[in-house]
Amino acid sequence: MPARIQKVNQLIKREFGQIILREIEFPCDVLVTVTRVDTSPNLADSKIYISTMPEDKSKEILKILERKIYELQQKINKRLRMRPIPKIRFAEERETVEAGKIEKILESLKNEEK
Repeated sequence: MPARIQKVNQLIKREFGQIILREIEFPCDVLVTVTRVDTSPNLADSKIYISTMPEDKSKEILKILERKIYELQQKINKRLRMRPIPKIRFAEERETVEAGKIEKILESLKNEEK
């Protein structure tokens, strides 16, 4: 991955993380985290991966974000000092869920050995 794309990914992740922390109202019992950002090589699109705790609230959180996507895109456009500014999309983070399942399996195997 080119260095410019990596820098754009980090920048969008940092800025969007600050936006959701300060400016979006989520249900009080939910933790929302931006886990990673994938930007296309031509900088046209950025997919922002969102992780939620508890996991069963992820669909609800994605709906909240999708409803506010225009407002969020405008905030990102103002904060980023680059051209072109990628169009944002949201996706549920599945890799961390899978990693958690694998970790539980490994932990149970480790406990069985003892």
